[in-house]
Amino acid sequence: MLFGQKKRKPIKIPVKPVKEWKYTTCNYCSVGCSIEIGLDEDKKIVTSRGHAGADVNRGKLCIKGLLEHDLFNSPGRGTDPLIREKHYEAFEKTTWDKALDTASEKIKNIQEKYGRDSFAVVSTGQLLTEEFYTLGKLTRGCIGTNNYDGNTTLCMASAVSGYKRSFGSDGPPGCYADFEHTHCLMAFGSNLPEQHPIIYWRLKEALEKRKFPLIVIDPRVTMLAQFADIHLPITPGTDCVLINAMLYVIFDEGLQDQAYIDANTQGFEELKSVVQDYNPKSAQHLCGIDEDTIRNVARLYARAPAAMSIWTMGINQSTHGSDGVCNINNLNLVTGNIGKPGGTSLSITGQCNAMGTREWSSCSGLPGYRLLENENHREEIANFWGIDPEFFPKKRGLTQTDIFPAIETGEIKGLWLIATNPMTSMPNTARIRKAFENLELLIVQDVYEDVETNQYSHIYFPASVWAEKEGVHTNTERRVNLISNVIPAYANSKPDFWIFKEMSKRFDNGKAIDFPETPEETFEEMKKLSVGEGRTLDISGMSYEKIREARGIQWPYREGTEGLLGDARLYTDGKFQTPSKKANLIAVKFFNNNEQPCNEYPFWLNSGRVVEHFHTRTRTGKIGNCNKFSPTPYMEMNPDAAQELGIAHQTYVRLTSRRGDAVVLVQLTQRVPRNMVFIPFHFYDCVNRLTLGLLDPYSRQPAFKQCSVRVEPVAQHEAARINYESRAF
Repeated sequence: MLFGQKKRKPIKIPVKPVKEWKYTTCNYCSVGCSIEIGLDEDKKIVTSRGHAGADVNRGKLCIKGLLEHDLFNSPGRGTDPLIREKHYEAFEKTTWDKALDTASEKIKNIQEKYGRDSFAVVSTGQLLTEEFYTLGKLTRGCIGTNNYDGNTTLCMASAVSGYKRSFGSDGPPGCYADFEHTHCLMAFGSNLPEQHPIIYWRLKEALEKRKFPLIVIDPRVTMLAQFADIHLPITPGTDCVLINAMLYVIFDEGLQDQAYIDANTQGFEELKSVVQDYNPKSAQHLCGIDEDTIRNVARLYARAPAAMSIWTMGINQSTHGSDGVCNINNLNLVTGNIGKPGGTSLSITGQCNAMGTREWSSCSGLPGYRLLENENHREEIANFWGIDPEFFPKKRGLTQTDIFPAIETGEIKGLWLIATNPMTSMPNTARIRKAFENLELLIVQDVYEDVETNQYSHIYFPASVWAEKEGVHTNTERRVNLISNVIPAYANSKPDFWIFKEMSKRFDNGKAIDFPETPEETFEEMKKLSVGEGRTLDISGMSYEKIREARGIQWPYREGTEGLLGDARLYTDGKFQTPSKKANLIAVKFFNNNEQPCNEYPFWLNSGRVVEHFHTRTRTGKIGNCNKFSPTPYMEMNPDAAQELGIAHQTYVRLTSRRGDAVVLVQLTQRVPRNMVFIPFHFYDCVNRLTLGLLDPYSRQPAFKQCSVRVEPVAQHEAARINYESRAF
């Protein structure tokens, strides 16, 4: 007997004749998947697929990668440079020369009038590494402002800060292959199946071969939590309390690796003393995890022959983000789980080339993890570039999250935004919008002309997208992979590399500093700067040809290395990047400065990713087969809490915080506790109108995930209209 329609209409995937496949690297998240772009007889891009010979993804791609070929002709792309005197006037198309001349003259005028640091530059994590290096040369060596940062401050700054505090240098010490060797994995605020699906596939494959405990710490029952052996639904923002309580158990029961601690760390006695205040009996009331569970997971982790921790925004986007990373490092150092197969602290990076900007853009210092605060580093780079070392500032300037308050106070008068969109990504959107109105000059450089911040710009530079350029990315596990120039730039857009190089010619130091003509020549220059005694970030043995052949090479990969394999792990010899060569055990005291649910605002507001979208949907919101799965802002709410408020499934409600309000569609689910709601952060027009944005004192990263809201029913027809009109696409 047949069920359903007698005459079925099966789904048919149209044939896409491919004449040629071109190798490149995915431009979405930090996994770093190798991808091939299919071109037809007319050299038009028609499809994409994973590369089976690449170690990272082994032929697989997530939905975003499979549809990445749709980016090249997506609506809203910039075609020509635009210019206007005031941001509320109509744009006029102009030539590249006029746009660059006008921009450089306005930058110089602002700096002459108000000082060099009155102009700021905010970049991204999505350029190619050679472009980051060239932008650093331009900003640090030519423009000379010290107020220069990347939007990676919003996602990875706490990981960077924690690595530096613990190990003396940035750089994830582990790799994806550690899944295949670990005996216990603890995931803090990381939902791999939706955030980084290919890494999750690597984890799942490892678990199928050899079972080991998977422990997930997350306030929400995420997809990864559903697959976990143990789920710890922690109170938001209290990870440091939980880890301190675990350390208490480890020290109390003598489970630490004392030989490793004595040989390779410093600060043990202070750490041991501080965690005495975090007995699981008392800590359970702060972190929401019962005493027995704390003791159980501490024993599991410490007794495992190799154990590893991973984390993403659930740790980083907190007022305790840097401390949280340091405490994860503490946990792995005291159990001897750094620098060995299956034992690591592995931050899962957000953007495709967040590592590239950390390594080479000079945002937080100088190229190759060098510091502005170090006189020798300043002299080394100045001499290499051919400028006066005194041109460099002697310490880092403002981060992105401090640049916008400085615009409010008038300290900063001009801003250049490169492939980042603060009106969608920064907390407290209304405040950011008001800050833009104070600027005398706003330059927006983006692939898309319809990007929200372009509403306030005076000059718009249309940039090329991804495989219209050439260069490299570095992924989460320090693997450098190649982006090939698949097709010419769209319309009159230009590669970011070209824009930076042309802009440099309009500044005095640009005549002294050599800017290579091609990305590959720039890569060869970067290789020279990567060499140095004890320097982990060494790419001197790499070349475009080797990277293409290997489908990605991990650093360090030193000149003279045989074969195509770099070092999979850092600190395998127990030597760290601190003056003493020992890792720092950082004693972390917890101060509860989170905004808490109260009578007026009784719900935690949590946010995270869904698999079909990327960040603020600037790209995926334009791709039909991504957008159709989540086209409308929605929130998850517990059915019991909804029943008390008279709220039904798939109705609209108003969310209100102390900063603003938003109208969203309700999805009732047991995935969130009774006192919490969850919104995918891709719907910036909802979530970032509400978020608090308190900053971590070390990393200056905002606490996107800890604030309180109230939920109220609204008139459905009016809510539907508001929701439709506010949608970005």
